[in-house]
Amino acid sequence: MNEQTQEVETIESRLRAMTWNVWWRFGPWEKREPAILKVIADVNADIIALQEVWGDGTTNFAAKVADHLGFHHVFASSMEMRGDKFGNALLSRWPIIRHDVTMLFGEKETGEGRLALFGEVDGLRGRIPVFSTHLNWKFEQSNVRQRQVTDLARFVDQKRPWTYPPIVCGDFNSEPSSDEIRMLTGLTNCPVEGLVFHDAWTVAGDGRGLTWDNHNPYAVVEFEPDRRLDYIFVGRPGPGGAGHMVDCRLAGNEPIDGVWPSDHYAVVAELRY
Repeated sequence: MNEQTQEVETIESRLRAMTWNVWWRFGPWEKREPAILKVIADVNADIIALQEVWGDGTTNFAAKVADHLGFHHVFASSMEMRGDKFGNALLSRWPIIRHDVTMLFGEKETGEGRLALFGEVDGLRGRIPVFSTHLNWKFEQSNVRQRQVTDLARFVDQKRPWTYPPIVCGDFNSEPSSDEIRMLTGLTNCPVEGLVFHDAWTVAGDGRGLTWDNHNPYAVVEFEPDRRLDYIFVGRPGPGGAGHMVDCRLAGNEPIDGVWPSDHYAVVAELRY
């Protein structure tokens, strides 16, 4: 047999990843915070990417979540919001041995700071490159998001070499059919030649996978259509199917003790690891 036909042992162990826009301190924050913590604890993910994370001069919400779970974390602020910080975070069951941040296109043009946060996780079965990002939100800003996706892809590419395919999570404020998402999934010109990602929901989800849903009382008041805006992307699977998505579902998509945790739903994916 040649190399293409030789049997390779399939990886059966799993990694659970979660991404969630937790809506900063908007809405009834004091009631939402324990609901968010309960959802995250119940999901029991190994790696968590958060967006719209608040921070102040002494701490940030990711640090509180990490303390609650006994996890490691990194946080990066992309802009100021009402005098406090607004940014992205990564949390991990295992040590985050290095991290880096890059600002994305558009701060000067839109007045919104957006970034991509990288963390290298020293997992039980090898190191894992993980990214958390959050793109501009307005419907008409696809041109901005396309530039941001280009910056993001170049940032991911700079973190080579890796042995496990990169996991890119976040609120992309874009539907699957948008040019910016198609740039990442290889359905149009890729920002970095050869760097493409699989969308966990497309591979392993069931149904529409809406993460902005008008059943949510925080969403319905914005009078926007239901959409899938939040994603877990993973690079091409490695040997044995490393990184291959075997399941994808939503979390935080119902009230906890009468309180909706966020205006977005979380995405949770099971990957071969």
